[in-house]
Amino acid sequence: MSRFTVLSKATFVGGIALTVVLFAIGGWQRRWIADDGLIVLRTVRNLLAGNGPVFNQGERVETNTSTAWTYLVWFFSWLTEARLEYVVLGLALTLSLAAVVFAMLGAARLWGGSGSVLLLPAGVLVYIALSPARDYATSGLESGLVICWIGLLWWQLMRWSQAASPRLPGLFGLVFLAGLAPLIRPELTLVGALALLMIFIAPMPESSVHPMALRAMIVAVAGLVPLGYQVWRMGYYGLPYPNTAVAKDAGGAKWGQGFTYLLDLVGPYYLWLPLLLLLIAGVLAARTQAELTPRIDRAAGQGWSLDRVRQRLRSPGAVVTVILVSGFLLTVYALRVGGDFMHGRMLLPQLFLLLLPVAVLPLRAPAGGVRAVLAGNRSFAMLVIALAGTAGWALFAADTTGITTGTEISSTGIVDERIYYVLNTGHDHPIRAEDYLDYPRMRAMVEDIAATPEGGLLLNSPSYTFWYIVPPPAPIPPEGVGHTVFFLNLGMTSMNVPLDVRVIDPMGLAYPLAAHTDRLVDGRIGHDKSLYPDWVIADVGMVEEKPWLPWYLDEQWVAQARTALSCPDTQALLLSSRGPLTFERFRHNLRNALRFAEYRIERVPKYEIQRCGLVDPFPRPDAPR
Repeated sequence: MSRFTVLSKATFVGGIALTVVLFAIGGWQRRWIADDGLIVLRTVRNLLAGNGPVFNQGERVETNTSTAWTYLVWFFSWLTEARLEYVVLGLALTLSLAAVVFAMLGAARLWGGSGSVLLLPAGVLVYIALSPARDYATSGLESGLVICWIGLLWWQLMRWSQAASPRLPGLFGLVFLAGLAPLIRPELTLVGALALLMIFIAPMPESSVHPMALRAMIVAVAGLVPLGYQVWRMGYYGLPYPNTAVAKDAGGAKWGQGFTYLLDLVGPYYLWLPLLLLLIAGVLAARTQAELTPRIDRAAGQGWSLDRVRQRLRSPGAVVTVILVSGFLLTVYALRVGGDFMHGRMLLPQLFLLLLPVAVLPLRAPAGGVRAVLAGNRSFAMLVIALAGTAGWALFAADTTGITTGTEISSTGIVDERIYYVLNTGHDHPIRAEDYLDYPRMRAMVEDIAATPEGGLLLNSPSYTFWYIVPPPAPIPPEGVGHTVFFLNLGMTSMNVPLDVRVIDPMGLAYPLAAHTDRLVDGRIGHDKSLYPDWVIADVGMVEEKPWLPWYLDEQWVAQARTALSCPDTQALLLSSRGPLTFERFRHNLRNALRFAEYRIERVPKYEIQRCGLVDPFPRPDAPR
């Protein structure tokens, strides 16, 4: 083994170690758990308590977008019996670090690791330099799982594309991994589907099994878990996708807000600069590699026959194409739905995908050594400049704050979520549920629940020190009727109360009634649904009269909401998640899940009464009788 070969391997391993250490330090310095991360833990608490994968007891609502993340956190929580917040923190950071390792391993296979090549970190430095990437390396959300799955799929696809004859166990493992895409996040189905389509059409490995039988087995292995879960989801929850997709209208279009969200990430960090440098470096590296690769006699393979196309599909170039196309299409999807309210978060998977082919870049020693560089080896010199420029940009970006508004939410609706909660709780690292008791209204909520053993509905007041409590109607049983909290911040609320306290939100993440209202045209992105509390009072059956109602509520609206709730289609929707889960209920939900997903109600009670053709208890004086 030559000295340069040893140097090449040491450089690559050292680059991985350096990248992981830098990312680990950056992620740990910004460790936290978001309010949305605590939402996941409420479902995990119910799973551990034997209540099933629900947010509130007795109501089957899937409040977590990533099914795999929920059950992964549940498994490690069950296994370790450690505090949930620490389990999710460690798991998210570990998966985030593993993601950059997989990314670099896949790129190393793309560029080759011969003794004359130094594989240097490039694209991974761009990713970990961004503050949103380090923020969501923890956070309690599924971001770490998403990029880990993407990185692992990339690495395994590269191995498959370069194998002389892939072994069947490895092939089935690869398609199983790709098939998990919709359970990681629903939109990743696009990535998994493109990868599976490429594998399905490409030549099958040599085996005693007929190629068509192998393709049938690939479909079965890839689809077994996601299709099985999909049937169960539709029967259990009564929806074809998580309730969060209904609450946020994931099929809706807000292109203008989407481009605002893109600029909010690209602009502050001048992200276009390293992307341009890496594009140039990638093209130069690919051209150099093509010049060094022995040409194949193509006389017998000219033309565009099906066999020729299939042969090309099992190649590193095809894998790179699938990855880049996936990243582009997911970016278009994110722009269409309007992005998100969390700075950078919903574009991190897309950026990670686009950076995978250049996660590391090859620096090949010129054939003439230093003299060749001095004599004008432009490709080598430009590649060095591009790598140096990327590293320099990373140093700049690592110390750049994208959003500086703190607790103020600008007109774009986008906020640095971690800084927002750090400042509002007074904790540098809000991780535990009790850290959020210092968030406005939280401590008062806990105290007001303890002070009202008879139960009631808690509605937030303008003051941070008390809540409005709407009492239950008499007679009240000695054990009370339980509490319901109606508040936007589901995570911190639900994790600071017992599981028998029902927690619902006006946006509808955990409340189907709110989720099935229409999106507000000019609402803040990610928060553009808001159900009036009058509906909740009627729904939970609390006192509907003054003086027990808060001053800003109207008895007439509450009565109209109670009438609107009697709409047969609305009752059918609510029964799909609240009715006892019998076989007949499961079958009914399975058959009607698509219809339930499309159903919408008017948020103003009297308009909903008109929509459903009900009799208004307070008709207009001039209305025909």
